[in-house]
Amino acid sequence: MAERMKSSDSSVWDERPVLVTGATGLLGGWLVEALVARGARVVCLVRDRVPHSRYRTEGVRGRVQEVRGEITDQPLLERVLGEYEVRTVFHLAAQTLVPVADRNPVATFETNVRGTWTVLEACRRSPIVSETVVASSDKAYGSQSVLPYTETTPLHGSAPYEVSKSCADLIAQSYAQAYGLHVCVTRCGNFFGGGDLNWSRLVPGTMRDLLAGRAPTIRSDGSLVRDYLYVEDGVSAYLRLAEAMMHQRDLAGRAFNFSLEEPLTVLQMMSHMTQAVGVDIKPIVLGGAAQEIPSQFLDSSAARSDLGWRPALGVTIGLRRTAAWYRDHLRSL
Repeated sequence: MAERMKSSDSSVWDERPVLVTGATGLLGGWLVEALVARGARVVCLVRDRVPHSRYRTEGVRGRVQEVRGEITDQPLLERVLGEYEVRTVFHLAAQTLVPVADRNPVATFETNVRGTWTVLEACRRSPIVSETVVASSDKAYGSQSVLPYTETTPLHGSAPYEVSKSCADLIAQSYAQAYGLHVCVTRCGNFFGGGDLNWSRLVPGTMRDLLAGRAPTIRSDGSLVRDYLYVEDGVSAYLRLAEAMMHQRDLAGRAFNFSLEEPLTVLQMMSHMTQAVGVDIKPIVLGGAAQEIPSQFLDSSAARSDLGWRPALGVTIGLRRTAAWYRDHLRSL
């Protein structure tokens, strides 16, 4: 694991105090694992116990400091940053499910918007936090007539989840401009990889069905175009950005798109998954999801030119590793 997830300068993480919010999520679990492998002293803010998350099942939990609490608890965050002498903050905690956001917009805004300003205000008050990375999303751009999204594309979310990410993104940029906080924003497409147990999502649900010999279901007509980013490529992006921020203070306030730059329709992604699993099962296409944005994908040229980041694994290798993880996980249940 440590070899294939190595970043450009792993030595900078040795004994570095790092706070990760959202550690029980897909990206969070992999990021914590990578930081531990590099020798960082990792502190994780955890709200709920998620027994099957990668954070708890891949042997990293006993090697980090765990603090239980809410992302909106500013006194708690200030205590954590002070007591653990945190230098680097990765703010990943969020309510990430679009259907949940549609049903419970206020709770989503509380977590994604208030949670972000709470983290940033705690970082602003800390005399030792050096860099903060805030996770936004390609959904922050909303629906656009010109694609791919670049970092200069206006943030134009309209649905509750999109708006929550647009707001969090803008708040981070505001803290950089108004207070000089050394914060950057990441905008990524749809993460996939082993450890994602939200079965309503495309990749986990499809993997479970294919491995069980069932036909997976597509809620839309299959033509929706999206960016997909394998989680280990995502981890390398977050690490590379934070490392660059340690040496380039002029990055403050910038947002970076991270993408494979290989947009796929849902049906194309489904085809890749059947190949990764090694089966020939046709999906059931329901033809719904009429309210979803037809096409979303990112331009990552700034990440390539300014950070030197490129994905190392991509969809094909990423899905093979993902299929292997789900095969092992489902056998163990």
